[in-house]
Amino acid sequence: MVDSVTPKINVAAAPVAATQGYWRGVGVRLLRDPTGMVVGCIILLLLLMALFGPWLILKDPYQTSMFLRLKPIGTEGFPLGSDELGRDMLSRLTLGTRLSLFMGIVPVVFAFFIGGTIGIIAGYAGGKTNTLIMRTIDIFYAFPSVLLAIALSGAMGAGIGNALLSLTLVFVPQVARIAESVTAQVRHMDYIDAARATGASAFTIIRVQVLGNVLGPIFVFSTSLISVCMILASGLSFLGLGVRPPEPEWGLMLNTLRTAIYTQPWVAALPGMMIFITSISFNVLADRLRAAMAIKE
Repeated sequence: MVDSVTPKINVAAAPVAATQGYWRGVGVRLLRDPTGMVVGCIILLLLLMALFGPWLILKDPYQTSMFLRLKPIGTEGFPLGSDELGRDMLSRLTLGTRLSLFMGIVPVVFAFFIGGTIGIIAGYAGGKTNTLIMRTIDIFYAFPSVLLAIALSGAMGAGIGNALLSLTLVFVPQVARIAESVTAQVRHMDYIDAARATGASAFTIIRVQVLGNVLGPIFVFSTSLISVCMILASGLSFLGLGVRPPEPEWGLMLNTLRTAIYTQPWVAALPGMMIFITSISFNVLADRLRAAMAIKE
């Protein structure tokens, strides 16, 4: 896994970004983007599966039967086959959508607020405050995401709570770097200097002038991290450092089915396919959102 590269985001026309017309234009461009609409529909479908999964499944995803283990796709009563313990794969994949999305989205949301706050403060303050905060952030940013997540989860122990905490700590430095970068770009803009000249406090300037112009780029970058977070969360579960059995989580399912790769390869590959489709959808959505937010002079 390669850490996300800090994108170059132009916020020179930041005042435009705060207007309703700008965001209306972003929405129109997204609606006119076929690729964005396709991945948006896929993500919407996954979110609906996560919300209504318990009411959509027809079989108990925890019920085991050694007589029904590793049934192939298309078996009567098992449209997507059964796993190594005879549990219905369709039910487990559907119910697993909730936990898999939860593990992929929640750490990024926490990182967005924590890292965004740290980065905005560092970018606006500048000077020694910026140096102190960002050099501390660089200590964590220097480690590859995969190794840092494994090290933190291994030190804290397996479990959903520890996995969420470790993933949040992995992404806070990345979000903070972006937040600091875009805030530093707008810190010396004319409208910021004008606000200072009126005697406005730093808190007021950040809340009124800065936030509206930097949250967009930070949000887009954070959206692109969801795909990475899902893969890392699945990897932790695969290694036994994330979700614990018998919970239906795609990474954990991929781990338990790895021994069936030679007997029922298509069944064993289903959780991996769900991880791939979901992660690539979030990644493409972030890319299309970034393109829609591009301000053309």
